[in-house]
Amino acid sequence: MQLEICASNFQSALSAQNAGAHRIELCSELAVGGVTPSYGLLKQVMQELSIPVFVLIRPRSGNFTYSDADFEIMKQDIQLCKELGCSGIVSGVLNLDQTIDVERTQELITLAKPMAFTFHRAFDWTPNPFEALETLMALKVDRILTSGQCSSAEKGILILNQLQKMAEEPLIILPGSGINTQNILIFKGAGFTEVHCSAVLLPEVQTIAPVAMNTPKFLNDGQEMASNPEMIRSMLQLIHD
Repeated sequence: MQLEICASNFQSALSAQNAGAHRIELCSELAVGGVTPSYGLLKQVMQELSIPVFVLIRPRSGNFTYSDADFEIMKQDIQLCKELGCSGIVSGVLNLDQTIDVERTQELITLAKPMAFTFHRAFDWTPNPFEALETLMALKVDRILTSGQCSSAEKGILILNQLQKMAEEPLIILPGSGINTQNILIFKGAGFTEVHCSAVLLPEVQTIAPVAMNTPKFLNDGQEMASNPEMIRSMLQLIHD
C-alpha cells in the first residue's frame, strides 16, 4: 500500500520524502482544507524533492463552485504545474447543487494531461457518492480522494468499501482524513492500495501568539469570503472628505 502525505509547507514535504513516503500532495493552509500552494513553495519542492508531487488546485477556501475568474486562475495554475514537471493535479468543480460540474472538471482533466488527476474531497459534498463515482469513472479521473462522506475515513469505511467495490480499474479510491498509526491497517486490510494523510503532530510546547491572526468568522466552508465594494466605497468617502 502506498502512502501519500498532504504537505502544506516545505518542511513537511521534505520530511515526507526523508521518511520514505511514496508521494506528496502539496498545498497550503490545512486549516481550511488546503488551497493552491504559492509559486515559490511549488518551485522549491520541485527542485529539492525526487518523489512524485501532486498539487492541489483550489484557488480559495469555501465552496467548490467557482466563478469564471476562479476557474481561469485554476487553469493557469495547472499550466504552471505542467511546466514545472509535477506528476499530478488534485482538483475538481461542483455545481450549485453540489453535483459534479462535468464540463469544467473535464476541461481541467484535459488541460492537466499527461499529469495524473485526482478528484479531491469535493466528492464528499456530492448528494449521491455512487452516482458521483459513475460520473468520475466516465470522466476517467485517476483517483478519488474521499473520507466516505464522513468526518474521517475510519467513520466512512462502509461507503469507502462500497466505492472500492464499484470502482473500475484503473481508478483508485484514495481514503483520506484522520488516517494515522492507530487505524491505517484498517485500510490495508480492506484492500485499499493507497491512503492519504498529513501525519501532523502538534508540538508539546506551543508558542502563544501575542496577537491572534486567526479569524474564526472567516472559516465558513459553505461560502466564499470576498471584499464588499460598497463598504470600500464608504470608507474611501470617509477618508477623502
